[in-house]
Amino acid sequence: MKQVAPFTGFRPETIQFLKELKENNYKQWFEEHKHVYQEHLMEPLKSFATTTSLAMHNLDPAFDLRLVKMLSRIYRDVRFSINKDPYNSNMWINYQRQNTHWESFPGFFAEIGTEHFMYGMGLFMPKRKMMDRLREEISYCRESFEKMSEKALSAGFVIEGDKYKRELANNLPEAFQPWMHRKNVYVVKTLPLSDERIYSEAIALQLIEDFSQIADLYQFMVSVVEEADQGI
Repeated sequence: MKQVAPFTGFRPETIQFLKELKENNYKQWFEEHKHVYQEHLMEPLKSFATTTSLAMHNLDPAFDLRLVKMLSRIYRDVRFSINKDPYNSNMWINYQRQNTHWESFPGFFAEIGTEHFMYGMGLFMPKRKMMDRLREEISYCRESFEKMSEKALSAGFVIEGDKYKRELANNLPEAFQPWMHRKNVYVVKTLPLSDERIYSEAIALQLIEDFSQIADLYQFMVSVVEEADQGI
């Protein structure tokens, strides 16, 4: 098996390829530029994933850190999509526990695309009962949860997720409200492509540091999901 090179940053050619692919999203163009895809997109992605794997293993030893599981595919599944473009113009890395899926179990991700570099953690497509349980636990553990939330915000993350049309009644202070009215919830940090760290090993080090700041928030979400699954 070919050894993965040390991560030295994404390349300007990485972004250029994704932008050109977005404008030329068809098979002939992709096949003609497949060598660029391999060299300037997949090679740095694999290096980034490998470089961050040890730190992510230390964060949660249950993560499945095989490249085949971590890296998204360039090929889109268009069977049930209105958008029939055959290729993704953004790529991402998942840090997910074995035998779980990002839709319903907490996980970390990093994404590079034509407009920004983004990374974060959360519950992305949970069932309603899971979010109800999360809200209950936030209310019950409000003091410790507030510290976790403040830590994430201080690290530069923002709280995102789809909101309900009508806010859910609760008696929590204002600082908790961004967590309470969402169908799904996650924290995310977005860097513009002009950020020089993206083009050096600094972006991997920054991600590792930032993820360490939300590790307790991740563990909190994991415990909520596991207890809900077990009916505790």
